[in-house]
Amino acid sequence: MKKSFTIFLLIFSFQLSFAQELLATVQVNSQQLGGSNTQVYKTLEKNLRDFINNTSWTGKKLQNFEKIKCNFAIVINEKAGSSNYKASIVVQAVRPVFNTTYETPLLNLNDTNFSFDYTENENLVFNDRQFSGKNLIDVISFYVYTILGYDADSFKVRGGQPFFEKALKISNNAQNQNYAGWSLIEGPRTRAALIDNMLKPEQSTLRNLYYTYHRAGLDNLGKQDQSSGKKIIADALMQLKTYENSFQMNYPVNIFIDTKKQEIFDIFNSGNNANVNMADLKALFTVLSPKDIETKWNKWK
Repeated sequence: MKKSFTIFLLIFSFQLSFAQELLATVQVNSQQLGGSNTQVYKTLEKNLRDFINNTSWTGKKLQNFEKIKCNFAIVINEKAGSSNYKASIVVQAVRPVFNTTYETPLLNLNDTNFSFDYTENENLVFNDRQFSGKNLIDVISFYVYTILGYDADSFKVRGGQPFFEKALKISNNAQNQNYAGWSLIEGPRTRAALIDNMLKPEQSTLRNLYYTYHRAGLDNLGKQDQSSGKKIIADALMQLKTYENSFQMNYPVNIFIDTKKQEIFDIFNSGNNANVNMADLKALFTVLSPKDIETKWNKWK
């Protein structure tokens, strides 16, 4: 794979069994609020990092090199009262590509409907049977299981099903709790829209191609001859034509394109593409990601 793939570098050996716990970094940015009392946000940052990394999400204890590397970046936009915050959160996760030093992005999304209550040094405990009442660990736990689902789907066909179902349960617990982002009626890019669509039968095409793209495609690009891997990836991507007329309202498809478009461009921007119908691939992505026509798709040969 091209050395220009520099999103993340793997610095340890890779095992084929998919990881089921997280190795997370957390950043909390409060610059928009101003002021000099930032200790509460540093404490929040540490509390969340410990919560994510020390909670047993799957019941399996893994070594660090087996865990999923991910990042949660929270930007605090507003503070109301002593403990209520309005924020946005960027959630990112990667997984290693077999026989390479490259890590492929699994998930990259920005959730701007994130409000929560937090008191410094409060105990963060996850309970999947009920809503926490403060929305902080609910949103974080929802995205933890979403990450686990995406990772497992990339190693086994629909392998992420139990994790996506956990995320759905968290979403259902949060309904009618007066926190934004959990309702389908709020729009097509809510947490509810993500998990509801991910579990619909019509999303099976996306989830199947997600597995093929990663396990049969990317994991074979470490070979000297990349032509077969590229063909598999291209054929998998062409299945996105299923969503060509409805992708604007399909949040999981939007996430896939936003997360993968730079990687997809790089894969086919050099090397041997003789086995790939580049005209069809270019035409498809011109429709799915029109804002990138000049910067990406028109540069494909």
